[in-house]
Amino acid sequence: MTALSINLNKIALIRNSRDTEYPSVALHAVRCISAGAHGITVHPRPDQRHIRADDCYELATLLDVEFNIEGNPFAPACKSDRRDVSDYPGFMEIIRLTRPAQCTLVPDTDSQLTSDHGFDLRKDGDRLTPIIAELKSLGVRVSLFMDPDPAQIRLAKDIGADRIELYTGPYAESFDSLQQDSVLKQFIRASDVAAEVGLGLNAGHDLNLHNLFLFKNSVHKLLEVSIGHAFTVDAIELGLDKCIKSYLSCLR
Repeated sequence: MTALSINLNKIALIRNSRDTEYPSVALHAVRCISAGAHGITVHPRPDQRHIRADDCYELATLLDVEFNIEGNPFAPACKSDRRDVSDYPGFMEIIRLTRPAQCTLVPDTDSQLTSDHGFDLRKDGDRLTPIIAELKSLGVRVSLFMDPDPAQIRLAKDIGADRIELYTGPYAESFDSLQQDSVLKQFIRASDVAAEVGLGLNAGHDLNLHNLFLFKNSVHKLLEVSIGHAFTVDAIELGLDKCIKSYLSCLR
């Protein structure tokens, strides 16, 4: 069965809208796991607008399931502009201190509203190679956020990645449109290339209860999906437990 990892960024975003610790990111992680989710994903950014470094430290000591931390490996340390929020230590330092089961490297910047493209390894491959080597030396599985580009996927294998996470925004945008089949074929081809070169396959971004079933049953050897934004919205409508079970049903 394809694993379901719940991204808790939006829970943290709601918390951060007030000067409070409610809702608790850690408590929601426990509830998601109790409801059947296989793992937890967080994406700490330097501006700490949702998940904070301290959340990562707490979850690392709490979770006994797969913990996936994603983010830009080149993000440096920076000072917090709030007295009640600790400084951001840099993405790689968070990983060194937490040693999650998986680290998903993403080429995002502070100015982006959300992650919206994969790595260009022709440009960033040389810089990523020693980072990947360090992560693997820490016992952390490495996944690279990638577009469904066969040439780029082969480069991901060449520089030492264990998995790729396909950026599924274009698939979600094309879902139930005239472009759906042609776009989906790109992802099917990408999954075939990943299997061919020996890369594990994850996927994420804008997957939801409407489009997940088709994607999961079309691409090959999909190991894991991470879902956050849609999960949060669906949990409001359905309740958290029923929401988790609905996503698990799509993945069986």
